[in-house]
Amino acid sequence: MIVKVAVAQWQIGAPASFEDFAARVERELAAVAAQGAQFAVLPEYLALELAHAFGPAVYGDLHSSLRAVDDLYADWRALFAGLARRHGMHVVAGSFLRRQGEAFRNRALLFTPDGRVGAQDKLRLTGYEKQAGCIVPGDALKVFDTEFGRVGINICYDVEFPLFARAQAEAGAALLLVPSCTDTEAGAWRVRIGCQARALESQLPVVCAVTAGSSDWSPALDVNTGRAAVYVPPDRGLPETGVLAVLDADAGWLLADVDVAAVRKARAIGQVGVAADWPGQLLPAVQRARLAGFEPA
Repeated sequence: MIVKVAVAQWQIGAPASFEDFAARVERELAAVAAQGAQFAVLPEYLALELAHAFGPAVYGDLHSSLRAVDDLYADWRALFAGLARRHGMHVVAGSFLRRQGEAFRNRALLFTPDGRVGAQDKLRLTGYEKQAGCIVPGDALKVFDTEFGRVGINICYDVEFPLFARAQAEAGAALLLVPSCTDTEAGAWRVRIGCQARALESQLPVVCAVTAGSSDWSPALDVNTGRAAVYVPPDRGLPETGVLAVLDADAGWLLADVDVAAVRKARAIGQVGVAADWPGQLLPAVQRARLAGFEPA
């Protein structure tokens, strides 16, 4: 089965209103749907772009931004639910910082063409998120059934932790979706290396969407790095670099055909069987390294 994915390298804008933001999203998703996209993946922190509509007193302060944008949660859901239905497309709507009592969870929503929505919260927080003092981690790891098979979501930093993707693969995920936002080249490379490592270990395609450009008005979206890309395990019948596609532009959309069946075949009869051999790491004799002595040479 081949799935056409549209992966955003989203130029951060400065919308004057929710309607302004919605009009852009509608144009962008209509354009990739017209090119046959069946999955569209938008980046982490996308909803924070909406803070600009509330003016400098709000968008210049992270806490104020989060509170103001949270009031638009129902509109956000309605916007993306409608677009997924209209275009017959699955849409990962980046992430939304959703209020939980006095704190916020970084939440990715997956909308289906038949009117359903699933939510995956970010499980591990970066240094910036911890220092903000108002963001809390999620507490559940999920997979979602789609007509293309099960999918899992790792939000940015989560893809740097191998056991999350591994658990999702063991739960049947055939595709891993990674909405991301990084402000340094080091951060972008950590996410890329994480994506490629997860593709290698669990032998499944990994799709990474990113933010792009600079926005000096926002403390969270100030500088953005990274490249929209699709990664696969480097094995028989697949790219030897493990890079199926990467966007060669400063911003825009990467459209790629992901042959899920070919990746499954490589997993079953590839040059190596990393996914199948994974339990070998869990044998009692190798759970802990022991200090060994030397013998005479």
